[in-house]
Amino acid sequence: MVLTQILDPECVKVPLESTDKEEVIAALVDLLAEGGLLEDRDNVLDAVIMREKTRSTGIGSGIAIPHGKCKGVKKLVMAIGISPKGIDFNSIDDKKVHIVVLLASPSDSTGPHIQALARISRLMLDEEFKNKLANSSSADELYTLINEKESE
Repeated sequence: MVLTQILDPECVKVPLESTDKEEVIAALVDLLAEGGLLEDRDNVLDAVIMREKTRSTGIGSGIAIPHGKCKGVKKLVMAIGISPKGIDFNSIDDKKVHIVVLLASPSDSTGPHIQALARISRLMLDEEFKNKLANSSSADELYTLINEKESE
């Protein structure tokens, strides 16, 4: 899976202003809604927040991947944001999150959803790439970094 196939340049936010987990999730869902990628914004937001309440998606090392499956979206979509200040995501390592990647997919789309989660996780293992993302100064820069990495 190539992430730029599911990530529109308009769905990148640098910087994320809020340091509240639910506000950040709402801001990323709003990017997807503003881009016309959602059927039902509230349904998507509820699904992602509900999943987050089950278990934190703060995977450690400054990364969170909030995600949800629901009827509010017709295809797998992604939004990403950078928080220079950091967000308390109740991460497994108790560190603040600086990179937030949000995924939303249809309820019946398990395969692509899992592939996207795996691809994001693999990319974030590259410490140099992860640091470049976290230090992005603009949405354009962040999208370009992802596009270049996916083209390698």
